[in-house]
This record gives sequence, structure tokens and C-alpha cells, in this order.
Amino acid sequence: MKVLPLAAESLGVRSMATYVEVADLGILIDPGATLAPTRWGLPPAEPEWEALRRANDRISAYAARAALIFVSHYHDDHFRSDPVSYAGRTVLAKDPRRMIAGAQARRGLALWKALDGQATLESADGWRRRGGAVELAVSPPLPHGVDGTALGHVVGLLVSDVVQRERFVFASDVQGPLSAVAAAWLIQQRPTLLYLSGPPSYVERDLPAGAVQRGVDNLLRVLEATGCRVIMDHHALRDPNYAERFEPLWSTGRVVTAAAHLGVDATPFEAQRRTLWSDVRKPPAPVRRPATIEGAIMTRAKRTFARRGTVQ
Repeated sequence: MKVLPLAAESLGVRSMATYVEVADLGILIDPGATLAPTRWGLPPAEPEWEALRRANDRISAYAARAALIFVSHYHDDHFRSDPVSYAGRTVLAKDPRRMIAGAQARRGLALWKALDGQATLESADGWRRRGGAVELAVSPPLPHGVDGTALGHVVGLLVSDVVQRERFVFASDVQGPLSAVAAAWLIQQRPTLLYLSGPPSYVERDLPAGAVQRGVDNLLRVLEATGCRVIMDHHALRDPNYAERFEPLWSTGRVVTAAAHLGVDATPFEAQRRTLWSDVRKPPAPVRRPATIEGAIMTRAKRTFARRGTVQ
């Protein structure tokens, strides 16, 4: 099984877009990418816009390879509203009529309407299927952060290669997980590799007391119970002090960012936005662009696709 993060905070944008290749099935997960419109009163800097352009190009390229597209929820950094990316494919998407409200419900219903006749659309909530060596299963709605959050719910995806005994779980915005319910579901899936959003420590003052630490503790509990490896990114990488704040997780040797999973340097541009803008006023210096992301992705992808002649 190949798991390729296509865009993430550690790769410069708000996203968890991921491509999974298992047996002969290509799955594109959460094909969205955005930038924070303001941070510290500043708009996105040019490196962020460049990272977004590159992220969208990668997502579009892998959308063309995918037979199945999965959408965990309807925040703009997790899906595209344009039906072109989904056309002709099977789409598993969070049910816009179940445990969802407000803007997410409106966006979800609009996407479902746009995909009518364009794609094979199915409600993801609780969905399960097995074909050959591949088992797919979707969680019931899980809290988008703490239990009872106003941010709504997400659905997680299990991709299992029964022959190779590999179990990849994509848990989207469970944020730690902050919820004991989400942590219990993760443990139940027995992942060998887990990808999830880390605790949103950059807005810790807006959370219940001790919530971020509970997220850390919950993930340590998942690690102990399953022995899995973890890609932790997204909300956690918006904190400029993420390396120190989550040191108990990094120090296990089993938790890495999406960039580290790909073997490239992290470029958490949103967390660096003040520095990026201050650098505009300084004499230019050589900057290492995140172009090596493509190299890392293609190196991994070639192992999967070269045997079929799909990589030039």
C-alpha cells in the first residue's frame, strides 16, 4: 500500500489531501487545499500562494488517477466544490443530511446536487465494502475536535490490504483526537498507519481547559494500544512552536509530519507568516523552494505505477 500526502500544513497549505494506492485501486482523499485568509493580521505571503498552486496541481493530477474519491466533511480545505474533479468516479462523501448543520450542510448539499449524473455518489457514513484483497470501511460521524463541538462531525476511512496485513486509517479533523469517542474508534480499527490532524494548540485559549493535553494523551494511548505509525499534521502545524509543543509525540519515533513521511523538509508557511512578510523587506537570499515535494511523491509513486507504464 502506498500513502502519498499531496498537500498539508507541513507542505505549506491548509489541507490533508492524500492519495492511496492499494492493490489496483487508487483513492483520493479530501481533495481540498486553502490558505488562512489572515493570520496575525497578515494576508498570505507569496510562498504560500506558490505552495497552493503546486498543491492544487498535485491534487488534480492524482484525481485523474483515482477511481474512488473520499470526502470526510465539508470544510473548504477538505473538498472541492467543482464537479470536474469527481466526474466519472465513485464518490464516498459525508452525508450532508446527517449530523451536520450550517455552512457545511449547505456546501454538502450543493456538492451532491452538482454531482448528480456526473459521478456515482454514496453516503459515506458507516459505509463498508470488501472486494478481493481490499477492505474499505467508514466510521460513523466523529466529533470535529472535542465532544459537543459546534464544528460538527467528520467521518474516518479505513483502507485495509488483507493480504499484506496493512491497515491505513485516515481520521481527518479529529484534532488529536480530542474526543474519547474518536480515540476508541481509532483503536478499534487497529491501524498500522494512521493519518490525523493534531491538536489545534494555536487556538488553545478557545478550547476547554486541558483539551490539547488530552489530545496528546489520547494519541499516546492509540500508539500504545495499536503499535501503529502516525502522520500528524494539519491543525498541529499551525502552531509556530509545534516541535516543542508536541515533543512527547515526536520523541516516540512513530509520529511524523506529512513532509517527514515524504522525506522532505517541512515548510509550515502559515506558522511562519510573520517571518515570511518580514523577509520581504530584507535583501534577497537563496530560498529552498518546496519543489522536492514532487520528487519525493514521484519517487514513491513510481514504485507503484511504473510496472503499469503510467509514469513517464
